[in-house]
Amino acid sequence: MTSAQLPLESPPATPPPSGHHNHPEKWEWYHYFLYNVDHKVIGIQYLVTAFFFYLVAGLMALFMRAELATPNPDVLDPNVYNTLLTNHGTMMIFFWVVPAAIGGFGNYLVPLMIGAKDMAFPNLNAIAFWLNPIAGIFIGISFYFGGAQAGWTSYPPLSLVTNNLGQSFWILTLITVGTSSILGALNFLVTIYKLKIPDMRWDELPLFCWAMVATSLLALFSTPVLAIGLILLFFDINFGTGFFRPEMGGDVVVYQHLFWFYSHPAVYLMILPIFGVMSEIVSTHSRKPIFGYKAIAYSSLAICLVGLVVWVHHMFTSGTPAWMRMFFSIATLIVAVPTGVKVFSWVATLWGGKIRLVTPLLFAVGLLAMFVFGGLSGVTLGTPAFDLHAHDTYYVVGHFHYVLFGGSVFGLYGAIYHWFPKITGHMYNETLGRIHFGLTFIGTNLTFLPMHNLGLAGMPRRVALYDPQFEDLNKLCTYGSMILGVSILPFLINMIWSWGWGEPAPRNPWRALTLEWQTTSPPAIENFDEDPIVWAGPYDYGIDTQSFEEEELSVDEMLAEVGQEMK
Repeated sequence: MTSAQLPLESPPATPPPSGHHNHPEKWEWYHYFLYNVDHKVIGIQYLVTAFFFYLVAGLMALFMRAELATPNPDVLDPNVYNTLLTNHGTMMIFFWVVPAAIGGFGNYLVPLMIGAKDMAFPNLNAIAFWLNPIAGIFIGISFYFGGAQAGWTSYPPLSLVTNNLGQSFWILTLITVGTSSILGALNFLVTIYKLKIPDMRWDELPLFCWAMVATSLLALFSTPVLAIGLILLFFDINFGTGFFRPEMGGDVVVYQHLFWFYSHPAVYLMILPIFGVMSEIVSTHSRKPIFGYKAIAYSSLAICLVGLVVWVHHMFTSGTPAWMRMFFSIATLIVAVPTGVKVFSWVATLWGGKIRLVTPLLFAVGLLAMFVFGGLSGVTLGTPAFDLHAHDTYYVVGHFHYVLFGGSVFGLYGAIYHWFPKITGHMYNETLGRIHFGLTFIGTNLTFLPMHNLGLAGMPRRVALYDPQFEDLNKLCTYGSMILGVSILPFLINMIWSWGWGEPAPRNPWRALTLEWQTTSPPAIENFDEDPIVWAGPYDYGIDTQSFEEEELSVDEMLAEVGQEMK
């Protein structure tokens, strides 16, 4: 029975959002290409669109690595290389990781996890998504005019003198996706605060939802600052203003402050939702209560707070005074503390657990290894004495790829496999999943680990031509990137085949305890036929649910037994 069929004297605890009514029994395939206010449809729209841009950005990376295999310009024209370099970073961050982690899994999971029927503002949610294809059109137009060529940071004065039309459409692209991010963040905060079912206490909120709260707060505070900097840069390029033109009294360093005030927190926008995913996967597949629930929840909020005061460590070579270097170096080291709390909690959860080494957990463990490695190299770069030598070298490239690819992308893969049965109603192929993990893990380390040596040896980043002494390590990186490219194939085959012809999935194949597993796979249009019951904490494995696990009861049988006990 849906909420629309309930008798008037027994209204649902969470009323349907306005504009969300008169639905069909189920969505047809073409509904996913239209304006739709269902949070699950929007989540899938985000994921599929983001993955398309991931493939495009990945092809750009393969072309760049092909050029970098030798020190000579034998594959790409230098201007084309600069265009690919600029837009590879732009697409990976603003079109893949951020919209997939926040817009994709955030939209799909948050209402289900808190027992709501939809987001608080369904139409605003749909508008936020459709801004992303519009931004994709803008970046396509920028390519038509030659593309932005000033790097994904687009520092002036370089961005003021290279391909004004391409650069202008690049700026419009980022402003558009930034607007989408702000609308989504507002929606998540209101949804979690207002639509959480009354039976769920705040200390029973899934850690993914806590991560989305921290992510949304961070987006609301930081994204408008980037928009301001980009608007001023747009005026400098097109209307003759001098905000960042030294010859007119402008200051190029002010742009760097505006850019990095957002773009360092953007690292946490990409990784905080993944931290939430990690908590769900690790606890579920180790069959243990999460170690330090409150510490993990509060550490997300701590990262949100401290993450706003570390941006200047990107600017140690920009003439920053000594006192400023000292303050931001200390803040950079402090932000590692709440991150370390999470890592310790995940390892402690795994320790002694009844581990099911399925594909989602493989990606989670791989993430742990590579994110810790990338975090340690980040601590070194947060020290001015080291950063002054390693800044703008391939050491930095290796560091942030370990954090963002080894962290965020591995987490996204883990999330896709973990919630694939719930989203599609089919089980994925475990063998293909393991092949995908193995190729991705090997390719990632082979591509990005040698970059640390290249940087320490003095190879600068953002260049297509380099000293021949760096050729051997660059070839190694190129071979690794080819393995990464091949690793996409078993993933695509697995997803397409399993979605269409895979084994039907039960509603709770992992025997997980969060609310999204109480509904059907895939969920009904309004999520739950009846209001869900919080019959256990989200991570109470082996505690209140031990008898259920031993008997391997289905969710329906569990709920029936709980209902009898309540009577």
